[in-house]
Amino acid sequence: MSSADPSPGDRGAGTNQSVERAVSVLRSLDSGRAELRVSDVAELTGLGSSTASRLLSTLERLDLVERNPVSNLYRLSLGTLSLATTAVNRHPVHWASRTVLQDLAARTGLGANVAVRRDDVLMFLCNFEGARAPKSYTQAGHTAPLHATGIGKCLLAGLSPEERRKLLGEPLESHTEFTTVSHDLLDEEITTVHRTGYAVEAEERALGRASLAAPVRDASGDIVAAVSLWGPTSVLGGGAGAETRSALTREVIEAADRIGQALGAA
Repeated sequence: MSSADPSPGDRGAGTNQSVERAVSVLRSLDSGRAELRVSDVAELTGLGSSTASRLLSTLERLDLVERNPVSNLYRLSLGTLSLATTAVNRHPVHWASRTVLQDLAARTGLGANVAVRRDDVLMFLCNFEGARAPKSYTQAGHTAPLHATGIGKCLLAGLSPEERRKLLGEPLESHTEFTTVSHDLLDEEITTVHRTGYAVEAEERALGRASLAAPVRDASGDIVAAVSLWGPTSVLGGGAGAETRSALTREVIEAADRIGQALGAA
């Protein structure tokens, strides 16, 4: 995209483009850095500096963006919070799973979360941490790779091998030495999900952590979400006792079934 501002004629024909640019500015402020300069926003969005500055000023007036009074740098405003909260709370999967996951985390002492697929990533809708769960920075709205997580593999189980290859491309990104990076191996793991009703992941996304996950199906039988229990590999990894692992597997499958029932599954 050119760094030059559009001409007046371009602006007249680009109402939708203006909306797209404003959204790109908002998303740039969710890029992982706490605060940004106008030049940072321009670089991340590909917009000209004057366009980025004008859009930031407009979004500031609308209470979607604010400037730190000390640093004078831009960040998302709390005005975005009500919109985000409404979107999450009104999502049927969040509504059906919140109490189930809260109870699951308290009962097992582990982390419990639910996610849905958003194109080629998963998005968490809520996360609860039990006493034995490592500190997590997972929040509603955070995304994670599908192929490197148990919860993601459950979501991928709703697609054919051909659809998965088209969606994820090649090569699959490696996050640790244990990440599944082969589509053929991923196919085998997802076949196991179909056969057993759950997925296992050990240190594929982060060292020292493992998870058990199960798909959530709606009334039509389609996979619309997935649930996972996550925690230390000593509890959920291959070294965990068979009895403990079996009990936790039942817990996560039953939680997924309860959420599916709340969504109208038979």
